[in-house]
Amino acid sequence: MTAEATHRLEGLHAPVQIRIDPWGIAHIRAENRDDLFFAQGWNAARDRLWQIDVARKRGLGLLAGDFGPGYLEQDRASRLLLYRGDMEAEWAAYAPDAREICAAFVAGINAYVGEVLAGRAEMPPEFALLGCSPSPWQAEDVVRIRSHSLTRNVTSEVLRARVMALAGAEKGAALDILRKQLSPVVVPDIPEGLDLSIFSDRVLRDFLLGVSPVSFTPERLAAPLKDASLWTEPTPFGEIDRVASGEGSNNWAISGSRTQSGRPILCLDPHRTHTLPSVRYIVHLTMPGLDVIGAGEPMVPGISMGHNGTAAFGLTIFGHDQEDLCCYRTDPTDPDLYFHKDAWHRMEVLQESVPVRGHPDQQITLRFTCHGPLVHQQDGFAFALRTVWTGPGTAPYMASLSVMRATTKDAYIEALRGWGCPSVNHIYADAGGTIVWKPSGAWPQRVEGDGLLPVPGDGSHEWLGLHDPTHGPLEIDPPRGFIATANAMNLPSEWTGPIPGYEWLDRSRHDFLNDALAANASVTLDDCAALQLSCHSDVARRLAAWIGAQPAPARVAALVSDFDGVLAVESAAAAYLEVLLSRHLGQAIATAAGASGDAIALLGPFDPASLMDWLDGHSLPSLAATLDAAWTDCVALMGGDPAKWFWGEIHRLTLRHPLHRIAPKEWSCAPIMRGGSSSSLNYAGYRADDFSVLMGPSVRMLIDVGDWDASRFVNTPGQSGDPESGHYSDLQDDWTYGRYHPLLYTEAAVEAAASARLHLVP
Repeated sequence: MTAEATHRLEGLHAPVQIRIDPWGIAHIRAENRDDLFFAQGWNAARDRLWQIDVARKRGLGLLAGDFGPGYLEQDRASRLLLYRGDMEAEWAAYAPDAREICAAFVAGINAYVGEVLAGRAEMPPEFALLGCSPSPWQAEDVVRIRSHSLTRNVTSEVLRARVMALAGAEKGAALDILRKQLSPVVVPDIPEGLDLSIFSDRVLRDFLLGVSPVSFTPERLAAPLKDASLWTEPTPFGEIDRVASGEGSNNWAISGSRTQSGRPILCLDPHRTHTLPSVRYIVHLTMPGLDVIGAGEPMVPGISMGHNGTAAFGLTIFGHDQEDLCCYRTDPTDPDLYFHKDAWHRMEVLQESVPVRGHPDQQITLRFTCHGPLVHQQDGFAFALRTVWTGPGTAPYMASLSVMRATTKDAYIEALRGWGCPSVNHIYADAGGTIVWKPSGAWPQRVEGDGLLPVPGDGSHEWLGLHDPTHGPLEIDPPRGFIATANAMNLPSEWTGPIPGYEWLDRSRHDFLNDALAANASVTLDDCAALQLSCHSDVARRLAAWIGAQPAPARVAALVSDFDGVLAVESAAAAYLEVLLSRHLGQAIATAAGASGDAIALLGPFDPASLMDWLDGHSLPSLAATLDAAWTDCVALMGGDPAKWFWGEIHRLTLRHPLHRIAPKEWSCAPIMRGGSSSSLNYAGYRADDFSVLMGPSVRMLIDVGDWDASRFVNTPGQSGDPESGHYSDLQDDWTYGRYHPLLYTEAAVEAAASARLHLVP
């Protein structure tokens, strides 16, 4: 029997029906735009209220009001990163009706919050555990928060500067490539007069704190006001840089001329830091003139990847360089004065009041230069963040409001003119057979410099606005019959325009994906599923082949001799190779390249593909010792018998509730053994100190363009964020073992599958 419920809500103009399918997807049908997005907001709150409430408070700097003084410094840091510009320009950037859509969306969220506070809907258990309540939203909240934008490189700039300061410019630049690939390879241009030694690990603390997720520990929740200043440490510096740069994706669009069905196929599996609940939420939105289904972020209206019944669309991260760290001299007698363009200028100083639980509101001070928020001052210098996402039109994914409604290639390309952040490879495939690739994102025109190091704030390294979005590369129906991206440098060989950035992920996933598609002239959805689930690593294959060509210890050579490149859960060779790559090889190579211990600490975690590139042209003096050290490590981790080693024993994903330190253990998921690595299509980036999987595909989609009900999906661990919901973790095993479910679209299919119906009435 299908469960039914009716909710009477102020703010609706006509009835709305929400049908929930067996896998937790809400199919929302309304009679008009405002009711549709009202219902989307209401439904997002129904499934993800705790998640979106914390995300809003983190982004706006309102955590301390709920959680106490231990969150005051994070609130201050978050407020530095808010959009504070012209709201008219902001709304106009996304769609003609963006303001109205966001207003309806937050009205729906607020309607559900009202039901919860009035006792007509169940309060999510997290609020009860912490003794707090959800708060109402304003439409501006959706777009003012920018700190969840993904494409940032300011941390990389500072790390590179510190390595070059320790090792010298030329050697430091060479060493830095072991940490992050540059394509094309360049020696960073050191701005004239910039002393690289001034960039301490403190320079970006406030920035990193502002972009960090929220942590909950008994100690932090109980922190007294006098200790508020102690709670300032973000996730360790290098790890944040690795997470920010490692969040990628795979996507591809295949022309019908290369598929078995004769219809195009579009596939996507965005890689993000794993969270519980998932960062992605799938929803189906239907009204007269609009019928879209796909995934987005639950606190943003619309969808950013999926299809509209005519065209499918998806995205992966593209390497636009969107940030600079600006360094200024300050007046010795007045640190609020900074030198810019041959004159002293006074920083803009804002005083803001922050609510703090159990205490009077606290006053904080925020400072801004002409380039952006001040993130640190020391020893006569000031440091400010310059980024595209403090400008209008750069709220992450908001341009999807136009993209998701495009049903022709021309409308699609026009919609991407407004895409600000994050910078992405956008792909498109429509039922008429057209496929398109259009990298999109706001991108500064720099007067000087290559964007790889911090720059003086004296006016010598200004931006001349942003590049014209119509002047970037574009592919429409390429002769090869497919488009495939995976975060590598993928500018066409004939591209003669400016380089958008130098920092990309390694090419191994990109090349493996493109080679596989080129070799198959009759692609099916099953073929595409196999690619998404592939644990093949060309980096690991190269490492095994390299070991086989060395005078390696016999036991190591025997273990990897028949390794086929697949980092399977049950593979002993995979376990050894990844332990070697992540814990030993980088340090050995950096030492051989002349790095000091201080520099090595900044270089880790190393880029695996860059290590292999180095080995192609150098010998490793510590070969035997390095290989033996990895063997000893494996013995400590998995025991003395290599026949009993397997990669999945140590390489695990544990989805923990954000409150796992104080919440019932049932709110977190059991550990999952994972194959793959950061160099496999089935992405499984991990932390080297304990091999915990940090990143991977949150949602996978296989879209059959034209036969929409044949499309497939899986999300992890489930659609709901409520620990008491049946859809909280019901998809976890399916995601783990590669079992997909139908992404139902047509009215008949949705109606036949509905397992629950919610009726929203005025």
